[in-house]
Parts: sequence; C-alpha cells; structure tokens
Amino acid sequence: MPNRMISLERNTNETQIDLTLDLDGTGRYEVDTGCGFLNHMLELFARHGRFDLVLTCHGDVQVDYHHTTEDVGIALGQAFARALGDMRGIQRYGSFYLPMDEALILCAVDLSGRCTLNWDVHCRTEKVGDFDVECAKEFWLGFARSVPATVHFVQFAGENTHHILEACFKGAGHALGAAVKIDEAHKDEIPSTKGLLV
Repeated sequence: MPNRMISLERNTNETQIDLTLDLDGTGRYEVDTGCGFLNHMLELFARHGRFDLVLTCHGDVQVDYHHTTEDVGIALGQAFARALGDMRGIQRYGSFYLPMDEALILCAVDLSGRCTLNWDVHCRTEKVGDFDVECAKEFWLGFARSVPATVHFVQFAGENTHHILEACFKGAGHALGAAVKIDEAHKDEIPSTKGLLV
C-alpha cells in the first residue's frame, strides 16, 4: 500500500497552518489551533477516524474563530486530497450514525471529486463557550470544497449543542475512515465507472 502521509503549509494574511496527516494511522493527535473547542473537535475526529494528525494554526483569533475554523477545514481537505491522490483502491463511500447522549447524527461521505455539503444540523445555542456554532458548518464546507467530496450531516435528535457538534465530528471521523479504507479486492481500481473521480 502506498504511503498516505502528507505534510502541508497554508499561509494567508489571516492564518498560518502547518499540518501533517496520516490516513493509515492509529488516531494519535497533536492539535493547537488557538481555539479550545476546535482543538477538541479535531482530536475527536482524528481518534475516531484512526487518522494521525499534527496541526498548528496561528490565526487572527483576536477577531473571532471564523477564519481559523474555515481555514483549518480547507487545509485538512487539501491534505486528504493529496494523501488520496487519484483515489485508487479506496472504498469511496462511508456513513455512520453517531449517538452522543441525547444527540443522534448521521454523517455520510462520498469521495466523489464533487463538492456538496448538506448541513441539516440545528443547534439551540449560538455559542459553545466562546466558539460560534455557525463556524462548524464553515469548517465542513471548506473541507468538502477542498477534497472535493460530498458530505451529509443529518440530525435526528439532540438538545445540547456540544453533544450535537461532537457527534458531527466523531461521525465524520468514522465515515471518512471507512471511505478512505483500501478495498483489497480492488486495490488497483478507481471506484467509478468513469475511470476517474471528478
């Protein structure tokens, strides 16, 4: 199996990001984005997806967490795209129902080469701590555009905003972990009748 570890930098006037991702890791992580809640979500994502993730972001958090959250999503999507290459041999699809106490979220992923985000998630509060809840959608939109991929989040239950968003990130870890897994019976094939994923 090819090495599916990638390191990248993404620098703008708003954020400076260093990221290393191993799709075939064990769920180890070192994350420092300057936002405690985002760190927590990324740690959960890595652990439940069994991805090794080392990530630092220095952003304009004195403004708010919008640029940091969006740009980290973009950088993570770019890392997935580079690590997957032409997508040869992957399962391509993954889905997972994640119960988190009273919350229940479905995450479904198609590494299709086309960007779609369906964010059917409804939180009752605007913030978790000092994190703006609307930034979670921006994270996954940046991610989906950068892979590119089709990503669906559907909420079936939930009252506590922390639980709802935690279920989203954990569920995405599980769904993407399944989607990037190598199909040993078809490891030399691109999983599309078109012969490529775009």
